Amino acid sequence: MTYLVGYGPRGDDRSAIELAFQFARSHPEPVVAVSVVPQGWGTPLAGGVDREYEEWAAGEGRLSAELALSDFAHHPGIPAEAVWVAGRSAPATLIEQAVARDARMIVVGSAEEAEPGRVRLTSKTDRLVHSSPLPVAIAPRSFRTTSAVTRVTVGFRDDDASWSLLNRVAEFSRLASARMRLVTFLVNPSRRPVTTDISHAQTQVIELWGVQAAAAQQEAAAHLKTLGFSDDDLEYGIAAAGDWGTAVSSVGWTEGDVMVVGSSSTHRLAQVFLGSSASKILRNAPVPVVVVPGAGA
Repeated sequence: MTYLVGYGPRGDDRSAIELAFQFARSHPEPVVAVSVVPQGWGTPLAGGVDREYEEWAAGEGRLSAELALSDFAHHPGIPAEAVWVAGRSAPATLIEQAVARDARMIVVGSAEEAEPGRVRLTSKTDRLVHSSPLPVAIAPRSFRTTSAVTRVTVGFRDDDASWSLLNRVAEFSRLASARMRLVTFLVNPSRRPVTTDISHAQTQVIELWGVQAAAAQQEAAAHLKTLGFSDDDLEYGIAAAGDWGTAVSSVGWTEGDVMVVGSSSTHRLAQVFLGSSASKILRNAPVPVVVVPGAGA
């Protein structure tokens, strides 16, 4: 298997390379950087213009592959390859390449306008995330690390989709020898226009959520122990806050952390549809985020 990187010669694309090699340090697999360049029209009417266009695109592809090779130099000892291919759709071509190369996941960077350390989807990566049959990992802007993946955090809500995601994350965590952390986000945006006091009824509801979340996490922990996890391999957290930014930051993050979210539905037609919770976690996560198809967040 491989870690396939969607790579381009423009912008801060080394972040995706960095993330792919972090995964490769955790569970050794070759890294393949794939640059998708525009495909020619391929019609007789295009003639010489089409050939010139294809030559230009090929030059861009060769440049991109050379730059990827220079990025590989930061990570000696891990097998890596840089290639370029022509395609009419970058997301579709990356998926085709990932399937053909038996990729474990597709790794991409964040949008150029993202703040350093934050994850933001471009229009292309958004289409990729919503159509890929494979997990898609998104590196934060300007991401750099020499660490392996040491802890995998998964949002857990005790529904069918969350249990499906839990099993898939457990498999990767075992392969990477990484700890697992189960976090339940209890976000209750305030609707109080004047006072900042939380009513007694609201407090009781939040406390009840916390009790239910803790019980669900213990049930999940018992299940994970049947899969070979020990108490030392597992962590738990409940993040209660009035907004997603505060909730996500409150659980604490360190180098080597990765966040995993899933789709809001296991239905085939909604393979990687990001529900509101997954989208908000992704926008606020200060670490790489892996989007898993067909599993809930």
